[in-house]
Amino acid sequence: MFSLVGKSDPEPAILTTGSVTPAAAAPGAAASATARLAGAPSAASARKLQLSDHLGPEDIRRATGAMARALDPQGNGSPVSWDNTESRSSGRFTPVGGPFLRDDDVCRAFLSSITTVMDKHALQGTACRPSGGEWSIRELKPWKQPA
Repeated sequence: MFSLVGKSDPEPAILTTGSVTPAAAAPGAAASATARLAGAPSAASARKLQLSDHLGPEDIRRATGAMARALDPQGNGSPVSWDNTESRSSGRFTPVGGPFLRDDDVCRAFLSSITTVMDKHALQGTACRPSGGEWSIRELKPWKQPA
């Protein structure tokens, strides 16, 4: 399963809660390790789906909202930042290129930076959204910034 810091979980178990729903696998493809991000995650899903090992549920909620605003195809393509003064965590989502269609979903590539009191991560990925649905991370890995 993809974590939002680019590491793979050793066991591809899919956790389903009220806030995280497994994405459907493409016909004939192996089950995807993708999850939709919506609302405030439970404690169990927060451990599975986090941008850093040091983000809490409120950080994840703010990051998820910023990602949705940044990737919105009706938006202006500008980066969207988020912060949480209580946890001293922050981040930024930057759309890369325009939206495109994949399997009838609207998709968009992005770069993200996440900073906590314990660590800092730079990520690159692709997220997709079905018509009227929530954004779903489809690809995610660490981003090595150009020197």
